[in-house]
Amino acid sequence: MPDQLDLFAEPEESEKIDIKVVSPDSKAPRVLYFDLETQKSAADVGGWGNTHLMKLAVGVVWDSLEQKHFSYLENEADRLVAKLRMADLVVGFNVIGFDYPVLQPYARDFDLQEITTFDMLVDVKRLLNHRLSLDHLAQNTLNAEKSADGLVSLQWYKEGKIDKIVAYCKQDVEITRDLFLYGESNGHVIYKTRSGTVKELKVDWKSADLV
Repeated sequence: MPDQLDLFAEPEESEKIDIKVVSPDSKAPRVLYFDLETQKSAADVGGWGNTHLMKLAVGVVWDSLEQKHFSYLENEADRLVAKLRMADLVVGFNVIGFDYPVLQPYARDFDLQEITTFDMLVDVKRLLNHRLSLDHLAQNTLNAEKSADGLVSLQWYKEGKIDKIVAYCKQDVEITRDLFLYGESNGHVIYKTRSGTVKELKVDWKSADLV
């Protein structure tokens, strides 16, 4: 996912929050936490209006029922689409505005927007009237941070370092999952204002209600 979003001050040192993933339950909804990385940048394709031209490098899903990651390269994009269509709920961060448009060319006649999806970025923007990056929310809420960024991932793709992209994308998916689960369990996430004030943002992220 792109990282060109607002990112404010560094978080204070705090104890790392331990997020526990819910044990598999056959009656529980299948929640898929999803992220992808691209082969090309916005500059490469003539701007952010052409995300459909960026091409899939790697897509990663965490399956709440199977309790594991699934990784897909471009030649497996049809399998990624099929996996997403299995979901009771897909959770992502900028998934509606970025990930789905990138993946749509591989979905043929199926509209990915038809999948029941919760986009945390959309909800955060609705509540605050401005964006926050995944990294900002992860640092302040989970005391975690991304290991790289989208520009580094693009360079890795040019160098053929696909394993590094997969590992980076898996970490992004784990952060996405843990942020959502924290918000679901605690009813808030934590952020900093531009002036550095730490605040709680009340959220209503109950997966049972979103399915």
